[in-house]
Amino acid sequence: MTDAPVIRGGVTLATIAAICTALVAVTFELTDDRIEANAQAWLEQSLLPVLAGVSFDSGISEDRLIVPAPHELPGNDDAVIYRVYAGDAAAAALFVITARDGYSGPIRLLVGIDANGAVTGLSVLEHRETPGLGDGIELPDWTRQFVGRSLGNPVSSGWKIRGDGGEFDQLTGASVTPRAVVKAVRETLEYFAANSATVFATTPDPEKVTQ
Repeated sequence: MTDAPVIRGGVTLATIAAICTALVAVTFELTDDRIEANAQAWLEQSLLPVLAGVSFDSGISEDRLIVPAPHELPGNDDAVIYRVYAGDAAAAALFVITARDGYSGPIRLLVGIDANGAVTGLSVLEHRETPGLGDGIELPDWTRQFVGRSLGNPVSSGWKIRGDGGEFDQLTGASVTPRAVVKAVRETLEYFAANSATVFATTPDPEKVTQ
């Protein structure tokens, strides 16, 4: 008789635990899709600014390629490419790459290039450059100068900062940082020019690019 309350208490605790577990599982199922949708929307909004003037009707982040290191793009890590389309036609490729030689370390960049090989936009994703000096690369007034540029505009000798005889603005008191970004954008354009067929291939070469 003395064991009955203990048994009933154990059964009650087990029932409560089962109910709590079920509630957690149901809550996860109900919110998991919403969390994923919110993350997808945030990613799309992060990529959109570098698609200035590009007409497209595909999702921006739906078609992603990963280029394993080592590769010919800027950076030592795997590079990510988002492919954007207008119908069945290639519209632009968005490259997530790294300028290796920033003043305070690597600079993570997002570079948009349209199907004709012109820059559609540049966004600085991550850096450790000096506040008030090198961090000016984040400003739209500075990144906007790359829009519409290509390997022929300017010619090769112009792909430098003005202090080095090129056509791109540097930053007051900082030349290493903008020099690294200009170089990285040029190298990304060179990669695209040499590999555009692979970049937009329906089935990428598994030895070079994996989805």
